[in-house]
Amino acid sequence: MAHNPTKALPDWPPVIVAGAYYTGVALMRSLARRGVKVSCIDCNRSQAGFQTTYGPANLCPDPDVQPAEWLEFMISLAPRVTRKGGQKPVLICSSDRFVSAIAQHAGALEAHFTFCSGSIAAQELLATKRRQYDVAGKHGLPVPRTQFVESLDQLMAFAADARFPCLIKPIHFRDWQRFPKGHPLLFEKIAVVSDATQLAERYKLAAAVNPRMIVQEVIEGPDTAKLVYMSCYNQKGDRIARCMMRELRTTPIYYGSASVVEPCVDDEVDALCDAFLRGIQYSGLCEIELKRDSRDGRVKMIEANPRFSLTADSAYYAGVDMGWIHYLDLIGELAEPVEPDGSYFRHITLIRDFDTVRSYRKAGLLTWREIAASYFGPVKFLDFDLRDWRVTGGTVYALFKLIIGPPIRKMFSRK
Repeated sequence: MAHNPTKALPDWPPVIVAGAYYTGVALMRSLARRGVKVSCIDCNRSQAGFQTTYGPANLCPDPDVQPAEWLEFMISLAPRVTRKGGQKPVLICSSDRFVSAIAQHAGALEAHFTFCSGSIAAQELLATKRRQYDVAGKHGLPVPRTQFVESLDQLMAFAADARFPCLIKPIHFRDWQRFPKGHPLLFEKIAVVSDATQLAERYKLAAAVNPRMIVQEVIEGPDTAKLVYMSCYNQKGDRIARCMMRELRTTPIYYGSASVVEPCVDDEVDALCDAFLRGIQYSGLCEIELKRDSRDGRVKMIEANPRFSLTADSAYYAGVDMGWIHYLDLIGELAEPVEPDGSYFRHITLIRDFDTVRSYRKAGLLTWREIAASYFGPVKFLDFDLRDWRVTGGTVYALFKLIIGPPIRKMFSRK
């Protein structure tokens, strides 16, 4: 059993979480309950981090659009959050947007923040879909047939030999956040297509924003064949924390992000992911999502997230506090390796699961009895936290709209 510190000392440095989505809130909660002074940044004031009770949020320029202004903001922020005479604040990412921004400005930021500067190049390699699949394939982590395209001709060349269904997705998921209201791909992370004609149609829809995309054959199998490997590697490249979850429900079905997960053990997947991250000399937090293909039995990577993730919140309940272990390493505290404690529970993201349940019911994949059973027994929630009443209130309000919205719209459409 690891004998790591359980609470921060008064003179330990504060943390700035880069990203204020629910992911960032979960990381802030993880650190705040350890006694760390924590705050967050984001360029979108509507994110949940601007409502959390765990620390203040700071509205920053969008580093994709205003890189120089973002860097100036960050340099001015550092002394404002540092205790008098204290150490530099620690910078931890919960968003790919800020992984890329920190990598771009690492040299200028090093004087003001503590972060994984030695591994930031490896993290940036995994921060975009275009590069992460190439890197994974070259270092022995299997991936489905994948191609980067930037024209319709390249897309159709891929389609000529593709095994459908296929996925098409942006290099950065935020590319598809720039579509006008009402666009069919607005806020989508992927589009699933059944043939070459549909593939071309989806590409044309998205190309107006960015013609550079990723096209990929799907990994066949149920959602329960999807696994999430979460880890933390110290600045020497040694693994100091690991945990694995099995996905039970995802949105959208078969291809999306998990709304319910449970702890699991898979030595093959653990070894594959560990060898890959060591091979690229990785340090810091990383999540790798994989799926066992029902056609050939091989485990293949879906995507990698070189940061704190939503599912990383579940690791805490398995005895592996990813954010805390990473913080200890960054501030120079010797962090002993931490292993899962064998606890069983289901970890639920409510803001996703209500919509997920509806789609599973519509597809005939879930009974009311199974739904009820999934909410009984040991259950932990990402976004229902009575100590964080404003964020929880937002979750409840969003669920209320999900529940009553469809019948009200149906009623008015009949009138």
